[in-house]
Amino acid sequence: MRFDATGKVELDHIYTQPDPRAYFSSLRGLEYQIPQLAKPHFTALIDDYRAVRGIDTPTVLDIGSSYGINAALLRCDLTMDDLYDRYCGIDERAHAEVLADDQELVRERGKAIPARFVGLDISEPALSYATAAGFLDDGVRADLERSDPTPEQARQLGDVDLVISTGSLGYVGANTLTRVVAASGAPWMAHFVLRMFPFDEIESSLDQLGYTTVRHDQVFKQRRFISPEEQSRVLDTLSGVGVDPTGLESDGWFYAQLHVSKRPT
Repeated sequence: MRFDATGKVELDHIYTQPDPRAYFSSLRGLEYQIPQLAKPHFTALIDDYRAVRGIDTPTVLDIGSSYGINAALLRCDLTMDDLYDRYCGIDERAHAEVLADDQELVRERGKAIPARFVGLDISEPALSYATAAGFLDDGVRADLERSDPTPEQARQLGDVDLVISTGSLGYVGANTLTRVVAASGAPWMAHFVLRMFPFDEIESSLDQLGYTTVRHDQVFKQRRFISPEEQSRVLDTLSGVGVDPTGLESDGWFYAQLHVSKRPT
């Protein structure tokens, strides 16, 4: 197994397949669950935004959206178990059949929450699938850590009302968020960030843009460690940033915390 600089095992291959079957097959055994735990918090934020801003159908940008998992859970009112059952196991369907089944799912159940979903990711296959299936209404393939959005990408980001993420922050950071804000205005944000990734730099950048950030004390399981070596490497990373893993990562799981950032209009 190969590990990245943070100590996490590299799973890049599961994000570049033509459909989500490899993604869910690889993560099911690790009990990956953070999108499910995030779902009620995202739902509440969307509802609050609609009430406060008076926007019936806000646009939600999911940073690191991959195959549109957060959007699928929200707009079709699904659970992670629903998606695991949908994509895992012996599955000899052709790609076109998987896609057609998901398109039918969205037609039947895709109005559970009044919102429009846009994905931001660097994986063309994942974004293409999520938009073709209908989980995402639009996809922005861009690396905003490295460069400003193109005029077309800025147009796609221009209507964003809320920004969410479940694990991408730490791999992307302040550059991405400040560029999203520059393109869209003053979106509300809710980010589930692994405890191994300090949020200080991002929070400082958002503060300079007029945001106030609240970190929730609750912790949320992301997934199990894939091996003792991954756990050991991540515990070293946590030690390096001054985070005590006792009773949390020391017991075999990645944990995240929720950071909610808002800016008055």
